[in-house]
Amino acid sequence: MKIKFFKYNALLNDFIVVEGKAHKLTKNQLPSFVKEICHRKSGVGADGVLCFGKSRKADSKVDVYNADGGWAEKSGNGLRIAGLHCHRLSKQKENFVFEMDGALNKVRFVSGSKSAELLTTELGVPKFKTRDVPINVKSQFMINKPLKVGNTNFPVTCLSIGNPHTVLFVEDFNIDWKQFGAEIEKHGLFPNGTNVEFVKILSSKKLKLAEWERGVGATGSSGTGAAAAVVAAVVLGVADRKCRVEFESGSLSILWRKSDNVIELTGPVEFVCEGYYDYI
Repeated sequence: MKIKFFKYNALLNDFIVVEGKAHKLTKNQLPSFVKEICHRKSGVGADGVLCFGKSRKADSKVDVYNADGGWAEKSGNGLRIAGLHCHRLSKQKENFVFEMDGALNKVRFVSGSKSAELLTTELGVPKFKTRDVPINVKSQFMINKPLKVGNTNFPVTCLSIGNPHTVLFVEDFNIDWKQFGAEIEKHGLFPNGTNVEFVKILSSKKLKLAEWERGVGATGSSGTGAAAAVVAAVVLGVADRKCRVEFESGSLSILWRKSDNVIELTGPVEFVCEGYYDYI
């Protein structure tokens, strides 16, 4: 079966786009297909797959899968990639609504250049209640509370941006954050796993972030991770609601609107290539 695909990246967080109407993959086939096509050696290579389908409430329904074949619930970079994909196909339309994990997300085209396109997406209202993240603890919130990993206790703040996040503030990145990220991702307190953000405060308007993505590992960037980092920093009183988040690959802008508590994410997206993948 030859499956048409498109590849994009958002600050080196890369996704493959496939359109549901263009293939006949079943829900049982999707996880193995995702693992195959995302493989860096034997496949196209990507952090995840965006599977487009029909929606009665939006321009398209977009399901997100991580490279391990697991369902990712939500992706801020994925939403912007979905916006650029539809913008390229329509050539004129600049505003879109995508249904992702049952929620409607607005995406708008901001500007373009030869190297990358700039898009903004809304990510909804963050949730802090432990049952919404979810976390298997008795307390209602887990804000700046210790999480034991091996012999180390980390003060963490946990929240949902439509997917689970655990935010740790660090003085520097000299720690083995990838090893800790892998352990925290699969910590017994998180029944669905968690994304992990290691955050250094540069100023009240600028953060630096190293991202460990659930089901993927270390990634070039994360849109929902950047949002989680800023929201956690605001709640702890160390950052403004409008903040820039730096990765090794570039930076994303986050605005946590005071009027309605909706998060806005703005950043670049690049089209990489398109082709056909021979899936047996």
